[in-house]
Amino acid sequence: MTKRFLSEHDIDFIERNINEEPEYVSYLKSKGFMSLPVVEADGIDSISGFRPDQLSQLA
Repeated sequence: MTKRFLSEHDIDFIERNINEEPEYVSYLKSKGFMSLPVVEADGIDSISGFRPDQLSQLA
């Protein structure tokens, strides 16, 4: 749902797949995240889960 929201609102993003990049799991855990997806962007706090209210700040 997060990827769809970003695509539908023409927001560019880079997808990091933890199955393809397992080292990324350590990074997320070090930041305190325990669930996916995680969205990081300049100017906003990191977002965990599908949060259209917060994702709309990127549009």
